[in-house]
This record gives sequence, structure tokens and C-alpha cells, in this order.
Amino acid sequence: MSVEIDYYELLEVERGADDAAIKSSYRKLAMRWHPDKNPGDAEAEARFKAISEAYDCLKDPQKRAAYDRFGHAAFQNGGMGGGAGGPGGGFSDLGDIFETIFGSAFGGGGGRQQARRGADLRYDMEVSLEEAFHGKQAQIEIEVAAACEPCDGSGAEPGTGTRRCNLCGGHGQVRAQQGFFMVERTCPTCHGRGEVIEKPCRKCGGEGRVDRPQTLDVTIPPGVDTGTRIRLGGKGEAGPFGAPAGDLYIFVHVRRHAVFERDGTTLLTRVPITFTTAALGGEIELPGIDGERHTVPIPAGIQSGKQLRRRGAGMPVLQGRGRGDLVMEITVETPSKLTARQKELLRELQETETGEECPGSKGFFDKLKEAWNDLTE
Repeated sequence: MSVEIDYYELLEVERGADDAAIKSSYRKLAMRWHPDKNPGDAEAEARFKAISEAYDCLKDPQKRAAYDRFGHAAFQNGGMGGGAGGPGGGFSDLGDIFETIFGSAFGGGGGRQQARRGADLRYDMEVSLEEAFHGKQAQIEIEVAAACEPCDGSGAEPGTGTRRCNLCGGHGQVRAQQGFFMVERTCPTCHGRGEVIEKPCRKCGGEGRVDRPQTLDVTIPPGVDTGTRIRLGGKGEAGPFGAPAGDLYIFVHVRRHAVFERDGTTLLTRVPITFTTAALGGEIELPGIDGERHTVPIPAGIQSGKQLRRRGAGMPVLQGRGRGDLVMEITVETPSKLTARQKELLRELQETETGEECPGSKGFFDKLKEAWNDLTE
């Protein structure tokens, strides 16, 4: 099982973005997350490596075409080896891509075709922010085309076999003259396999697969975010006639939290405090996403919009070490319900004010007064 984040999401661009937009976004992100600018920050180092890998793929037209069609699977299981220099594998040249998409008549290949791999499947899973923090073990129920048990995926009735296709002579391809050109196409009888089933399996009708409910165990690692993709290799649709199964991709969606907003590994929350606490200072207790209580000192004279940071109290780094920060944005709340005694005390305070207590307010009105004088002179 592996966790894969979409390359376009990593580079913060749309799928239809042009090369210039991709390059511009990469430069901005690389500058932001470069290890030299974030010494000792494991999250920054992991993010820099990820966006560099994403850009290496999307800047290359061949790799990008493969990725757009097959996702990360284009670079797995031995594909795109040394010839393309891509991140882990895919297609060795443009001809391979055309052959995969359009068939051997365009790709230059020919001859008998192997049964195609089963389709990849998608499953959307919603988790809470707490589950995204701690990770979880989950079970999912899906109905998927699985290999037929009686025929073991071959499509042939048990005790029977296959024979060579009479139309193509076992080559999987047939040729036809079109004007001056000889066009080679997949055999319509054997569908490129070169052989046909003598007696189709009664259970699957010769397809080699049947729909069957499955229960799968899924590990959600700590630090996942909306858009994180988890691949379960070989858990997608079984391929026809015993071909390999596709993969199942779990797309994670993290629900909105009542207290915290998330930006990567950073958690943000807005904390209202009384104006007396803002003026005199004090401290507040805030429960963190980890379940611990954090005591936060409030400096005297703090203003609305001021942010206080508790390092290491945010979300964990996905597949890495360390945690982000918890950022608390202060909002000073003006009292709306006062007793007679409280109003009296405030009036006494007001009578002692000189204007120096609130330099921002005093400075604003001084500037306003100067501007007014200039207009009336």
C-alpha cells in the first residue's frame, strides 16, 4: 500500500495548465520549500522533493501524457525505465503511448496481444480531522469484477481449453488492403489473443470474471489530507481471461472541523478574548488536536488579528517525521452586556484616559486633524 498525492495538486495548478503556468508555480513553490530556506524542517524537505518529482514529470510532454492517462500507475511495475528517465517508470517513448492508447497500427508494434489489464477503481473515503491526525484502520465494502473461481479466470469451462483462432491464424492481428496501404487491425474474433475458447465457462460466460462483493482492509496513515490518494495494488477489476487486476485508489476527504482550519500541516484557530484580558494580559487553555491541553500566555496590550504560534502542535507530516504548528489568531471581543457597576467603572477609566493608552487610535485622529486643517487653510 502506498500513498500518492496528485502531481497537479502538489504544484497547485489545474490539469489543463500550460507549461508556463506549471513552471511558474514550481519556481514559486520550490523557493518556498527549499531546504536551504527551511533548515532542519523535515516537512519542507519532503515537500520540496515531492514538488520536484511532480515538476520533473509534468514538464515532459511524454511523461505528462502518460500521467494524465494512467496516473502514478504509468511509472510503476518497471515502466519508463532508464530510457525516459522518469520518476520510477512509465513509457519509453511516444510510440509506446500511441500504441497503448490507439493500438498497434499507430504504435508500430504488431503480433499477438496479451489480455488487457483490469480497470483501476476509485473509492472516496471521508475521515474526520482527528482521524487524519492519528490515522486509522478501516474496512470498506465494494463490489468488483473478480476472477471467476470455477474456470480460474481463463473463461473456459473446466476440463476444456482453447484453440488457435482460425481467422488470424493465432497472430491476433488481421490485415486489410485500403487503397495503397495495408492496414493491420486487432482480430475481431479473438480480440488480439490469438486463441479462442472452445467452450465458455457457464459461470462467467467466457469472460473469466464475475462481479463479487469484497471486504478490504485500508490503512489510513497519520497526516493524510483532502486529495491524498492511497493505492491498493491489484485490488481493482480483474482483467479478462486471467489478465492481471487493476488497482484500487482510495481518495481521502477530510471533513471540516468545528474549531480548527487546516493549511497543510498547520492548524489555525480563532480565539476570542475579553478586552480586559487583552489589556492586562493573562493566559488561556486550548485543547489541541492531539488531545493535550495547551496553556497559552496572552501578552498585555495584544490587538485583534495578532497570531500566537505553538510549534509542533499541528498536523503530522505525511510519511515523514515531525509536526506542523498550531496558530491562534486573537480576536478582542467588545462586551455587549454590562451591569450598571461595570459601566460606572468604565466611565471612571474613560475619565482618566489621556490618549496615550491607545497610540494607534490617537495617531489616526491626529493625522485626520492635520488633514482637516490643511483643507481649511
